[in-house]
Amino acid sequence: MKTGLLTTLAAAVAFATLVPRANAHCQIPCGIYDDNNVIQAMHTDWVTIEKAVKTIPALMEDPTNNANQIARWITNKEAHCQNIQDVVSRYFLAQRVKVPAEGADQKAYLAKLALCHKVIVAAMKCKQSVDPKAVDSLHNLLHDFEDTFGSKE
Repeated sequence: MKTGLLTTLAAAVAFATLVPRANAHCQIPCGIYDDNNVIQAMHTDWVTIEKAVKTIPALMEDPTNNANQIARWITNKEAHCQNIQDVVSRYFLAQRVKVPAEGADQKAYLAKLALCHKVIVAAMKCKQSVDPKAVDSLHNLLHDFEDTFGSKE
């Protein structure tokens, strides 16, 4: 019975991760997107990840009766982690982190690259587990991200 349940859960998660998704930004320099709104959406993703990490272990206490909800929470958690990764790579790295001109300060550029990489890896670690420490790490990095990329209005 457990093997069948695990197979069903794995199939559901695999199916959900293979379904194509529309991306939020098309990379046309339209000026519509606001960095602060994009960052706030990343925080919303984090809230969902945190809730999933708290909910999944509770549901796992009775996996037979909660199999569908477990699969949904895992799929949802992974989608929100992936969204953070996509936003950092497709929006910030591709459009907001500019290679400095020759002779310009390289330290700020390298710091931004490192922060983007840390956020992407932290989101990956949240995908891989239900470890609250991974969620806390992502949370802290998102605040660092906001301090670095958000406007100070």
